[in-house]
Amino acid sequence: MSARIDPVTTEIIRNAFISIANDMNAALIRSAFTPVIYEGKDCSVALIDEQGEVLGQSLGLPLFLGNLEICVKLIAEQHGWDYFKPGDVFYMNDSYMTGTHLNDSTVIMPIFNGEERIGFAASRAHWLDVGAKDPGTPVDSHEIYQEGTRWGPTRLYDGGVPRDDVIDLLRRNSRFGDALIGDLNAQIAAGRTGERRLRALFERFGAEQIRAARDEIFRQTEARERAAIQQIPDGEYTAEGSLDDDGLGNGPIPVRLKIDVAGDRMLLDLEGSSPQARGPINCGLTQTIAAVRVAYKLLVSPDMAPNGGSFKPLEVSAPDCSLFNAKEPAACGWYFTPLGLLIDLVVKALAPAMPEQAAGAHYGDSMVITITGTDPRNGNQPYLMIEPTTGGWGAYHGGDGADSLINNVNGSFKDLPIEVFERKYPLRIRRYGIRSDSGGAGRFRGGNGTYREYEVLSDSVMYLWFERSVTPAWGLFDGSSAQPPRVEVDVPGEATQTHLKVNALSVPAGTIIRSHTGGGGGYGPALERDVQLVRQDVVDGFVSKQKAWADYGVVLNDDLSVDNEATDEARSAMR
Repeated sequence: MSARIDPVTTEIIRNAFISIANDMNAALIRSAFTPVIYEGKDCSVALIDEQGEVLGQSLGLPLFLGNLEICVKLIAEQHGWDYFKPGDVFYMNDSYMTGTHLNDSTVIMPIFNGEERIGFAASRAHWLDVGAKDPGTPVDSHEIYQEGTRWGPTRLYDGGVPRDDVIDLLRRNSRFGDALIGDLNAQIAAGRTGERRLRALFERFGAEQIRAARDEIFRQTEARERAAIQQIPDGEYTAEGSLDDDGLGNGPIPVRLKIDVAGDRMLLDLEGSSPQARGPINCGLTQTIAAVRVAYKLLVSPDMAPNGGSFKPLEVSAPDCSLFNAKEPAACGWYFTPLGLLIDLVVKALAPAMPEQAAGAHYGDSMVITITGTDPRNGNQPYLMIEPTTGGWGAYHGGDGADSLINNVNGSFKDLPIEVFERKYPLRIRRYGIRSDSGGAGRFRGGNGTYREYEVLSDSVMYLWFERSVTPAWGLFDGSSAQPPRVEVDVPGEATQTHLKVNALSVPAGTIIRSHTGGGGGYGPALERDVQLVRQDVVDGFVSKQKAWADYGVVLNDDLSVDNEATDEARSAMR
């Protein structure tokens, strides 16, 4: 039986867990070697207890919500809890275990206080290159063996002693081996930070008090989530959509889900979604569960930090050898593409029962542009630039969608500052801004996407992964859908090309690349939007005069004042 603990001590320990996770994340970011981590923040950490349950998780990529704890439990299932020793460091990236692509490095370190295991420090970060057939992540892979070296749980440190031969193997299988080792060491530094902080917490409060507080935190979280689910009317809720293709031209790819709500429990079933695709859009079940948890948090408990009491009322089911429960040898390089759509579909399915919590769909995918080559400014050293781009989010009850925000799977991911970007790579950003008219119309307007124009300064190769043109961001409750993405490529002396996905396209010096991401869906009928808000959207450049008239029935004069008589006539005719 747990010891009794007072509420004040419980709250101190609750916040200490979160603080430790935040310190771990800061150590990782400050120590990392590659911009995708130290500027983009493509990483996540978790502090986990001795039984594999989350104590605290830092701000980071929502897509990894509750995923790192599953990885700890997978190692224990394979080898038993006694397999962990003080000073051990484990590395794994197997897509069918972690659920993600091989570039996502998961590093797990057990934490001991004396001879007693008291927890784990876990982190995940995107490594630039892990030995795929093409630099970074190939767009046209059709089996996992083309995507890099695949590792099950592997000891990199044995009892505190580095296994130099294994670490050297990691280095040799990357085009950017030195940076890979630097980023690995940053993840180890994050783990050591968590180790020191958790030991100090145990020394301050003692194991009995900490575990009593942990149990109370878990109990409170589970109780609140079950109470929230009980507010949703029992029933079956469904939604479906489609991905453009699998990267190899096969598509559209259907995604279907059914949600059963019964009392304080929620079951999500993905039966009817596509079998695992030939192209690299598959993911392991572990990551599917994490993505569903993101949607669940959006609706059920958005104000509560995740911990070991979270998600107990939620069950997720996906058929074997399906898009969401892939098996060897399915390619998984762009695993997050169906997950962004899945998150939006969960919200869409439950919107009739939760209209004040739901939002229109967002632009939906990371919309990644990758450019690689050699940099003549740096002795022709190889470079690899990978950049997810921002777009519009869906409107919701009471508010417009956000403009130019990173997608829902990437959370706190940041743009590289243009100064850093142009210093690191032989590329120039010529234009960057909000793509007007790309958000869906509604009583509340969907957020706009982004335009970004790149100039290539040395002969390079480009990879594109843009999505959601078949199922662009939809609106809710008569709100309109948003505009889909578009990418134009101007190679000197050639006609303009348009692409959404392309693998290893030659882009010689002087090439101009213009990306346009999609917007978010609107919420409610557009004719119910306040006329002055429409006018302000035009003044701010979010909506054009033509769209103000066509979508909202608002007629503006040359000085952007409202023509009230013409507006009344236009809205009456549209109704």
